[in-house]
Amino acid sequence: MTLLARRSLLLLPAAAVLARTVPAAAQSPAEKALAESGPLPENSFGSASAPVTVIEYASLTCHRCRDFHLQTWPAVKQKYVDTGKVQFVFREFPLNALDAGGFMLARCAGEKRWHAVVDMLYRTDDAWAHAPDPLEGLRGLMRQFGMGAEQVNACLSDQAMLDGVNAVARRGSIAGVTGTPTFFVNGRKASGMMTVDEFSKLIDPHLASR
Repeated sequence: MTLLARRSLLLLPAAAVLARTVPAAAQSPAEKALAESGPLPENSFGSASAPVTVIEYASLTCHRCRDFHLQTWPAVKQKYVDTGKVQFVFREFPLNALDAGGFMLARCAGEKRWHAVVDMLYRTDDAWAHAPDPLEGLRGLMRQFGMGAEQVNACLSDQAMLDGVNAVARRGSIAGVTGTPTFFVNGRKASGMMTVDEFSKLIDPHLASR
């Protein structure tokens, strides 16, 4: 993935468990990158003391990411996160300017609204990601979160925010992410859209050993 260069996104055309288990001095560059949260606050669900930590790197224009978020994530949350078995961490891995812009808007909406904005963007991708004017589509969609056109424009022009999103993705690349969605289950990498049953096969062995 080529990280976005410095530019205004207003020019958009029509990206912890290891830190607990591996001593810092013994970590490889990939393990260290995965263990570091980056310059932006983590977006996580579940208890930090859960026996399993899942880190997902996702993009907003990725249909497999959308399908996981809409079809699999609710059941994973109910089965594992809400029961204290898994802490689930979402991290940005923009593949293009639209991805970065959507993630920036989710951040600008506030930490408590991040997931709601991401959920909305996945459910309405035809209204922005595949629209003739994606920027206008994003402006319209963000009104429901109290962000007017000027606030959207200001957010998408925030170089520090763009740098932060890119830094999260850069760490993902070092950790071994080459596409989305990519998951790390207690540090072990798995890629692609998965059903609940497929996801359970990754998580349950870690729980059985407890």
